[in-house]
Amino acid sequence: MKAIHDPAKLLMERLLRLLRWRVWLMEHLQPTEWQLTLLWAALAGFLGALASLFFATCAEGVHQMVTNSSAGVVESMRLLPWWARLVIPAGGGLCAGLVLMLGKRLIRGQSSTDYMEAIVIGDGRLPLRTSLVKSTSALFTIATGGSIGREGPMVQLAALLASLIGRWRQFSTQQLRLLVACGAAAGIASAYHAPIAGSFFVAEIILGTIAMESLGPLVAASVTAALTLQVLGYSGAIYDVPKFQLGSPLEMGPYVMLGLLAGALAPLFLRSLRRAEKLFVETGLPLVARLTLGGLLVGGIAISVPEVAGNGYSVVMDVLKGNIVWLPLIGIVLCKWLATASSVGSGAQGGVFTPTLFMGASFGYLFGSAVHAVWPLGAANPQAFAMVGMGAFLSAASRAPVMAVIMLFEMTLSYDIILPLMLCSVVAYFTARGIDSSSLYGEAIKRKEAEDPTAVLTTRLVGDLVKKDPPQVAPTARFSDIAKLFLSVRVNNVYVTAPDGRFLGAVSLHDIKPYLGDPGVAELVLAGDILHENFPRVEPQQALNEALGLFIGNELQRLPVVSAGGLLLGSLSKNDLMLALVEKRKKTV
Repeated sequence: MKAIHDPAKLLMERLLRLLRWRVWLMEHLQPTEWQLTLLWAALAGFLGALASLFFATCAEGVHQMVTNSSAGVVESMRLLPWWARLVIPAGGGLCAGLVLMLGKRLIRGQSSTDYMEAIVIGDGRLPLRTSLVKSTSALFTIATGGSIGREGPMVQLAALLASLIGRWRQFSTQQLRLLVACGAAAGIASAYHAPIAGSFFVAEIILGTIAMESLGPLVAASVTAALTLQVLGYSGAIYDVPKFQLGSPLEMGPYVMLGLLAGALAPLFLRSLRRAEKLFVETGLPLVARLTLGGLLVGGIAISVPEVAGNGYSVVMDVLKGNIVWLPLIGIVLCKWLATASSVGSGAQGGVFTPTLFMGASFGYLFGSAVHAVWPLGAANPQAFAMVGMGAFLSAASRAPVMAVIMLFEMTLSYDIILPLMLCSVVAYFTARGIDSSSLYGEAIKRKEAEDPTAVLTTRLVGDLVKKDPPQVAPTARFSDIAKLFLSVRVNNVYVTAPDGRFLGAVSLHDIKPYLGDPGVAELVLAGDILHENFPRVEPQQALNEALGLFIGNELQRLPVVSAGGLLLGSLSKNDLMLALVEKRKKTV
């Protein structure tokens, strides 16, 4: 005769079996919130690489469609008749303006937050429709020869995907901002094949700190993005240049002078871009007309100097390989400066990172050529001065010398130039900082803060970091209810509360271990029987440093936040607390 199995007992046995696996994983693997953060950062890096590659492919496709050429932007412009050189950039500006104008209907009610604002002064939430509209507008400007870089929309899209992941997983504000930063790092790493520089770009320029609490996830995202591109066949140095060597220690003198020159010119370059924006706004033209006018100016210059079209990558390659002489380069530099001011000033969406590298390479090569003509031993190879000039100009413009040095090294893989590059970048940084306090990326954030001071998120007390509705049960909850909660929510402690919301204690995953082998005994256990009444807790009015002391010395990843009256208000994550303390330290420096 067959034994009759009780469905309730079968369910209990199944729960106990799953819980035994859950306890084993916790005891042997001990996954912490930081380890999970690295996994989510890696996912953000993977998606960021795909987003960047998708945008680059779309830009190349649109460019080929409008120019009927698969060559680079400058090469395509050279093949076009004069009227096409004028019309295509103007048409691109018109399309970009129309996208922004029509997009206003789609983004009605959404903010215009970009990834930097979301990380520095926002809550990490990037608006989907706004980001897509801006990126589509940038697509037309970049594909038709606008003098602007494509790294801006690539980073925005990568950060957007990271923000969507965090919102889907209901991350806290601190974790969401960090994940968006990881997406931005992945975008930079994908755009320039520079994972280390991508990490330091976000850490040094946007976050303002290289603390491991934030740098670790940034590295995970950047490395994952770089590996993804490598697997897909997109790897290697962006600038394939010949080997350069320091000819003589005497060359360090001219390199110092180059640092001073780059430090003086970079602020002037940034001021000209801001001045161009004001001039376009003062015309009173609508945005569509301004963008069309900006494209028309670029096209007008490209009729005689097609090298101004695009972000300047091909011209930089010619400079680094010695395929261009100094006299024509002077005219190209001046025209490129004017074209970049026209694109940026008109309100075109995009980046100025690559045009900044163009200016640095050109000024460095011109300076090296001048020194070589007067003193050949002082500049044996002017192309080496072009490489160093890129790093120095970027350091002076971004006010991030560490990132500039690392990025130039990763983009060229030329270690021999590292000594003059480091010295020149530091000299340029201090020179620029002494001339002007504004930087390439800091101005937009300062303007946003001035427009809306309340947008800046401040975290001073535990109450600012509370995550509401933590997993909790009543003291009369049965073992099966506790088991289901542990299996459905990734926590190691379940809080026990009275019917009126008072915090009574917590049940740990370790506390239920003795009952996992006996279903009969487990059925008799209630939450009130095994709770810890003296479980550590924090109050909402406590300072962050004081709360950190409660985490030290134990392995808890979360603590209950309890009011003075004993009510459970939520939980405090150690991860959020550490990120808030890093941010607080950054703001006080």
